[in-house]
Amino acid sequence: MDEKRAANTSQDAQVEQDTEVNYPSMYHVVLLNDDYTTMEFVQKVIEKVFHRSSAEAMEIMMEVHRKGRGVAGTYPRDIARTKADRVLHLAFRESFPLKCILEKA
Repeated sequence: MDEKRAANTSQDAQVEQDTEVNYPSMYHVVLLNDDYTTMEFVQKVIEKVFHRSSAEAMEIMMEVHRKGRGVAGTYPRDIARTKADRVLHLAFRESFPLKCILEKA
């Protein structure tokens, strides 16, 4: 009987070793530039929603301003979508047309 348990244990160990871990796909939350949203508001949103320092938020905001787009953060899809929705909600509440999109990383 102990031999059967030993055989099952070695098979279980082998199955565990063959198991692959699939990590979730990551997505960039990209802020898009427009002619109406203030730079101060964009910086405030980056600090509040993406928990960036003032200096980091300033860098991202300047990238959005200069290049027309900037990555505010990279997250699994559901978290990225939640953060993008929060950005859009804050912008809507303040009557700014700030937009953001998700891009697969």
